[in-house]
Amino acid sequence: MSAQANRVMALSEWEDRWQEGKIGFHKPHVHKLLENNLDKIICGRKSVPFFFPLCGKAVDMKWLADMGHTVVGVEISEKGIKQFFEDQSLAYHEEPVPAIPGAKVFKSADGKISIYQCDLYKFSSTIAGKFGGIWDRGALVAINPCDRPKYATLLVSLMDSNCRYLVNTLEYNPELYKGPPFFVSEEHLNNLFGGACGIELVQCVDGFEDKHKTWGLESMTEKVYLLTPKAQ
Repeated sequence: MSAQANRVMALSEWEDRWQEGKIGFHKPHVHKLLENNLDKIICGRKSVPFFFPLCGKAVDMKWLADMGHTVVGVEISEKGIKQFFEDQSLAYHEEPVPAIPGAKVFKSADGKISIYQCDLYKFSSTIAGKFGGIWDRGALVAINPCDRPKYATLLVSLMDSNCRYLVNTLEYNPELYKGPPFFVSEEHLNNLFGGACGIELVQCVDGFEDKHKTWGLESMTEKVYLLTPKAQ
C-alpha cells in the first residue's frame, strides 16, 4: 500500500480516458464473478434495486434489468453513459438533478435503468433511496486510496437493511505498480467495512492476464466478497 497511498487520480483524468478510448477496465460481456455469485445477492428476491458505483458502461446493468431488477449507476463520464445506452440499443432521456447542481440523470425509457452523471461523493440516499443489491466491480479498486474511508461511509449509507453487496478486489504486489486499479487486501476491506458489515470471501480466482505483464506484475489474484449489514 505504501507505494500507492498517495496516488491521486483527478476526475478529469478519468474523463480523459473515456475521451481517448482508454477504457481497458470495460468488459464487453457480463462479468463472470457476478454471474457465478448472483444468487448470493438475489436470495430469491424479485425486483431488487441495484446500485452500481462508478458504473461506466457495464453490460451487467442491462443484464440485471432484463431479469426484472432496477439499476441505479453513478458515472462521471457523459460519454460513457451515452455509450451504454447506445451499445444496448436502449431509448433514454436526460433530466437535471436538482439536489446536485450541474448533475444530470440519464433514464431508460422503461425506467429500469438510471445513471447519474456526477461526482460519486455528491450522491446520497436522498437522491434515489437505498439499495437491496450492490455490484462493485471496479469502483473500490479505482478510487484514490486516500478516499476509501469516505467511499465506505457512502456505500454503507446506501445499503438497505437487507442489502447484499458484492465487491470485486485485486491483490498483487503494490510496490511494482502504482495503479489504478489499486491493490485492496482483505485487511483493508475489514478496516473499511468491518464495523458496519459482515464480510465473507465467496470466490477467489487467478486474475493475471498478458496486459498485466506490461504493468510490471507477475501475478494477480481477483477476489469477490459478500458484505451484509450488521443488525443495528
